[in-house]
Amino acid sequence: MKVTESVAIDHGLKKEEFTKICELLKRTPNITELGIFSAMWNEHCSYKSSRKHLKKLHTKGKQVIQGPGENAGVIDIGDDDAIVFKIESHNHPSFIEPYQGAATGVGGIMRDIFTMGARPIANLNSIHFGSPQHKKTKNLLRGVVKGIGGYGNCIGVPTIAGQTNFDESYNGNILVNAMTLGLVNKNKIFYSKAAGTNKPVIYVGSKTGRDGIHGASMASATFDDKIEEKKPTVQVGDPFTEKLLLEACLELMADNSIISIQDMGAAGLTSSSIEMASKGKLGIELDLSKVPCREEKMTPYEIMLSESQERMLIVLEKGKENYAKKIFDKWNLDFAVIGKTTNSKKIELLFENNKVAEIPIDLLAENSPMYDRKWKKTKLPQKIKFNKDDLKTINLSDCLKKILAFPNISDKKWIWDQYDHTVMGDTIQKPGGDAGVVRIHGSKKAVASSVDSSASYCFAHPFSGGKQVVCESWRNLISVGAKPIAITNCLNFGNPEKEKNMGEFVECVEGIAEASKYLDFPVVSGNVSFYNETNDRGIKPTPTIGGVGLISDYKKIITMDFKKNGNIVYVIGKTEGHLDQSVFAKDFLNEKKGAPPSINLFNEKNVGETLLKLIDLGLVASCHDVSLGGILVAVSKMCIKGNKGIKINPLKGLINKFEYFFGEDQGRYIIEVNKSNIKKVSEILNNNSIHYDEFGTVDEKMLSFKNDIKLPIEELSNVHKYWLRNYMDS
Repeated sequence: MKVTESVAIDHGLKKEEFTKICELLKRTPNITELGIFSAMWNEHCSYKSSRKHLKKLHTKGKQVIQGPGENAGVIDIGDDDAIVFKIESHNHPSFIEPYQGAATGVGGIMRDIFTMGARPIANLNSIHFGSPQHKKTKNLLRGVVKGIGGYGNCIGVPTIAGQTNFDESYNGNILVNAMTLGLVNKNKIFYSKAAGTNKPVIYVGSKTGRDGIHGASMASATFDDKIEEKKPTVQVGDPFTEKLLLEACLELMADNSIISIQDMGAAGLTSSSIEMASKGKLGIELDLSKVPCREEKMTPYEIMLSESQERMLIVLEKGKENYAKKIFDKWNLDFAVIGKTTNSKKIELLFENNKVAEIPIDLLAENSPMYDRKWKKTKLPQKIKFNKDDLKTINLSDCLKKILAFPNISDKKWIWDQYDHTVMGDTIQKPGGDAGVVRIHGSKKAVASSVDSSASYCFAHPFSGGKQVVCESWRNLISVGAKPIAITNCLNFGNPEKEKNMGEFVECVEGIAEASKYLDFPVVSGNVSFYNETNDRGIKPTPTIGGVGLISDYKKIITMDFKKNGNIVYVIGKTEGHLDQSVFAKDFLNEKKGAPPSINLFNEKNVGETLLKLIDLGLVASCHDVSLGGILVAVSKMCIKGNKGIKINPLKGLINKFEYFFGEDQGRYIIEVNKSNIKKVSEILNNNSIHYDEFGTVDEKMLSFKNDIKLPIEELSNVHKYWLRNYMDS
């Protein structure tokens, strides 16, 4: 095929980008070379719109072994143990083909983890769907959940936590963000940087097919009404093959044979080979005739751009080929020497004894475009003045029941019942709590992790929303007794060529950077997903944060269920009654404007660290952070979990009961304290200048507040637990 400007545009390149390619090469690329440029220069692989701003992120810390730039981030958790973790998006494929899109998203993120020598120990996910009333939502949700469970369950890695949201902005673009944690000895971490010349380059795993071609380019484009035509670009996963690949790779890693290793993820053989060579400042020569293919007459173009799953590229020490081959033969996986490293600093491709491509590596990596796109700043909205008379008509009891049954607050057991969350035998906290927790096998240590996002806050004011989602992750880890260590982020946004969308991205990143630096909660890995847009309508800005923390003794884990009648319940942190952008304001007052709740980073850190001291001293019986829905929703969930009631004290001060119960002020927790520990808890809180309210007393199976609320916990439980199940069954 003759390469022209129109052919380049069909590949997702801009006119000026094609011109630049011709200038850099001093010639017109052939079709294989054009395919390679289109893969490496698209948004998904090159981060051309985001690189400039991602440099603002706080990425260093005492326990950070590896920050952004590798397959995943790595943190030190002591005793020579390290946790490898990352979150990635598989949004576009999951909207087109929900089962395979979600399944291969899980498979891809797990390969990023074991590529670095770590055995995966936990999966998490953050999934966002359109309005429950939208015609596609139910089928997309069903397919995505089956895909996540189908892959993770088969490979034998527990899914320990997650998040599910509904919003009409996702009607045309759902979000599927998958996260994996792995455990590795910190002295046995593997990296993707190639080293040495004339070293054999090895292809291992499944055979290459035509599935997934242009998958990375498709993920860097907006959708339109012809979305169904893009189904062939969705990869097809095989978790059983991935399990074999995992075991074979870890077995080979026990020897000193591997120089570097890279998962064939987005853009397949193209990105894996070029990234390895680029990091090592080397060249790479591949003979594509030697690539194991499962389909006949595949062209160099198809081989290089295929995104077939369960494949790895390895640079091996010379002379270790036979040793490595025996391992992969044993696991019944393909193994082929397909090339070598060179000192040419080029990627050179051979096929049937002919050279079919030759490109300097730096043109694909260092010289890829980096745009400083125009962006608009979002002003902080004015605070809404609510009419207090509107509140008089609202029944507090009915209001609570309705909120507990809202799609974004209701119990998601229907989803996580389809995931295996106890396989491997080390899961301590299952889905449904503030964070999932897994024990480090054979030790007292446990790792906690959660995923969070807050699109409504980010849409109202991106900078505040970016800070909030980091703090929400921080609070979820502290609520289970874990010391927060680091985060990974998946930044889901619309078209960056639009100034408003680009501004949302820039300001969310700045908010994330400020909060993570102040809390010493660094970003060690992540992913950017732009162009989540269909027919010119984009999603709300949705940065997803995956947080990881350490519990030094798993026996000190804290859960959110109320434990004992007579225990005292406190609200830790000050309540101002912020209703703007709250669930209550939107759904009961029909007010969708206003500013998100403000973030006081000093208070977040002070309250969080003090609460960890209380937990470490054994003074806290249960804990739950206050987030979506406010105090009354948080307390209700604690009642439902523990099958206990609470007698709420009369409110003091001038604050309106609706503002107090449903305001979404940040930096707050609900804790349960035994009466014998009240004096010590109060003393520590006062010494650290922390505001707290004595909220109530754990009681029999009734949530009560004066004459306004008298609700049996069984009734609360029923309205909270069954919305999603009824929705999916109807």
